[in-house]
Amino acid sequence: MIKHQKDLLFSPASLLSRRMTKTSVLLLIAASYGLLAVVLGAFGAHALDERLLALGTKAVWDTAVAYQMWHALAILLLVALRMKGPGSRLAPYCFCWGVPLFSGSLYWLALDGPRWLGPITPLGGLLFVAGWAALIVAACNYKDNSC
Repeated sequence: MIKHQKDLLFSPASLLSRRMTKTSVLLLIAASYGLLAVVLGAFGAHALDERLLALGTKAVWDTAVAYQMWHALAILLLVALRMKGPGSRLAPYCFCWGVPLFSGSLYWLALDGPRWLGPITPLGGLLFVAGWAALIVAACNYKDNSC
């Protein structure tokens, strides 16, 4: 029986009292991005479907969801592989920042957000490209492989 909030595994007090490692932060971000991609995908397919179709932005919303999920999975894979080296350390951070810039701006634009968000989307895309390029460098330096 749980007597105190501190006895809960995921209580706010227990989360704040723990020192989170880089790995646990990346896992938390990846899981959050994955969860939000599923929720926003379902929201776009059901609750927002008529509005997105009326605005002609259904494909934009779907693109945001897809890129968010793919990069959440990429972050999870990088954490699971535990690769060493600068490329493997840079890639997940590029993906972590790329998701809100790319997908986040697309979500807002799909809902008829301000047009000044348009130039933000490519910045997120550049972060995705940089992350994948960093991963190529990491793969070339992985163990005895050479490119």
